[in-house]
Parts: sequence; C-alpha cells; structure tokens
Amino acid sequence: MGLWELFVIAIGLSMDAFAVSVCKGLATGQVRLRHVCTAGLYFGGFQGLMPLLGYLLGIRFQSMIVSVDHWIAFVLLGIIGFNMIRESREEADCLDCNFGFRAMLPLAVATSIDALAVGISFAFLSVDIVPAVCFIGIVTFVLSGIGVKVGSVFGAKYRARAELTGGIVLILMGTKILLEHLGILT
Repeated sequence: MGLWELFVIAIGLSMDAFAVSVCKGLATGQVRLRHVCTAGLYFGGFQGLMPLLGYLLGIRFQSMIVSVDHWIAFVLLGIIGFNMIRESREEADCLDCNFGFRAMLPLAVATSIDALAVGISFAFLSVDIVPAVCFIGIVTFVLSGIGVKVGSVFGAKYRARAELTGGIVLILMGTKILLEHLGILT
C-alpha cells in the first residue's frame, strides 16, 4: 500500500472524528488552543491505537484466512463506509462543550472503532503498521483540531458532508483492494 492510498484511508477514517469535532466546536463557542489540542490528542491517539490493535488481531489469524483476505478487507471497508453514509443522513446529536476525560473518551472510542477493522485489513495486506498508524493518528489530530475551529465558525453545516465523504472513500478503497486482487486493476 502506497503513501497516497494510506493518506486517502487516513482521511476517510478521520471523517467521523472531524464531524464530532465540528459539533464540539459548535457547542463550545469560544474555541481555545486547549480545545483544539484536546480533540486532536483524543481522536488522533485513538485513531492511531485502534488500527494497531486490529493489526495485531489480524496477524494472529492471517494464516488461517489468507485465501479470503481481500474479501474480508472489501467487506469490512464496505460496511464501515455504508455505516458512515447512513450516519451522514441522520440528524446530528448536539454535544456538550465539555472536553474532559469523561466526555472525550467515549467519543474517541466510538469514532475509532472503524479504525480497528481497518487495522485487521492492514494485517492481511501486509502494511508496515508503525508508519501507517502514526500517519493515521497525525492526520486525524490535524483534522480534529481543524474540525473544532470549523464548528465554532461555521456550525454543524459540514458534519454530514464529512461523514458522507469518508464513507465513500472507504468503500472505494475496499473496492480497489478487491479489484486489484482479482486482477481487474493493476
């Protein structure tokens, strides 16, 4: 997997965190640097940690399912993508402006569950995991910080578009993996 593909996946994965960050920024009103950094650290940290955990799980079972690994990657990315698209169509819940541990931890875990599944896919695709999770974490950190600021300036207008875009990107990446394995794309 090349750097461009990894970047596209990182963007797709970070869209949930971006959308939640937009809502946090909307609820906060006056955004400070600590709000931006807190959102970035929680969301970026968990978006980096979860693919690593998924990768470790995937490596453990890789030898048993190597003949269908491309289908697993396709299905996992497709499910995650369709779920993000479905969520983009739903009404957004308003979040409070609390950036404390009790408020941020569940949000960080919830927005990074899809990254766990992507990490499993990475194991089947033999991705160099350390640079990949660092890259995903950094991209999510930056986009989450931007999301808080965007939310305070523009409101929740872009939440649905971010989730829709992220879902489409993940579905396209899953389809690309499948088509490459089947020899349709080279």
